[in-house]
Amino acid sequence: MTDIRALLIRAGQTLAGSVDAPQLEAEILLAHILGRDRSWLYAWPEHVPDPGQRAAFEHLVARRVQGDPVGYLTGEREFWSLRLKVNEHTLIPRPETELLVETALALELPADASVLELGTGSGAIALALASERPHWRLSALDRSPGALAVARANALRLGLSGVRFIESHWFDALPAQQRYDLIVGNPPYVAQDDPHLARGDLRFEPRAALASGVDGLDDIRHIVAAAPAYLQP
Repeated sequence: MTDIRALLIRAGQTLAGSVDAPQLEAEILLAHILGRDRSWLYAWPEHVPDPGQRAAFEHLVARRVQGDPVGYLTGEREFWSLRLKVNEHTLIPRPETELLVETALALELPADASVLELGTGSGAIALALASERPHWRLSALDRSPGALAVARANALRLGLSGVRFIESHWFDALPAQQRYDLIVGNPPYVAQDDPHLARGDLRFEPRAALASGVDGLDDIRHIVAAAPAYLQP
């Protein structure tokens, strides 16, 4: 009879050397399988998961050792206190991207500001802004239909229906006369041959959302050149 305590110890040992925080990741994966939060694992360490749950947990641990990102294994990631669904069509939101949200919220904008997010992916940035500024008129675009499906599903599940999602490669699908008070985004900035793209979680995330040209700045140059035509004076 293998209880939670023993499962976590064994999984942590298996993950050691493959990930930076083996015990934490073991807890996240087991909590996901059991449909509980991590605090529940601490409260009930003597609980014995059933054989199906143990097998599912061990399968996820094995996939994590192979490099599959935790966010893809659980199908979700928390960002700005919002629990977002993610999959292979989207980047996994990073905690440091919350600084972008903080910066946008600190700006002096109209109460009903018109805001555009470029490359929304899972919808993380746009939905975080919508949760804090319900009167902002938010639009979020992405060139990937798969990513937009995830973003729309996240908005529906979180009850943040005020965000308008648009399929577009940067500004291509926007009306020429459209103007925004703020344009925000986290575009690709990694060189296409950067060796980091072949390591860790980046191996599994969509390359088009990470890399942009020889020096990584192709998309940023395009955005900088085009954005003034879509911004309020």
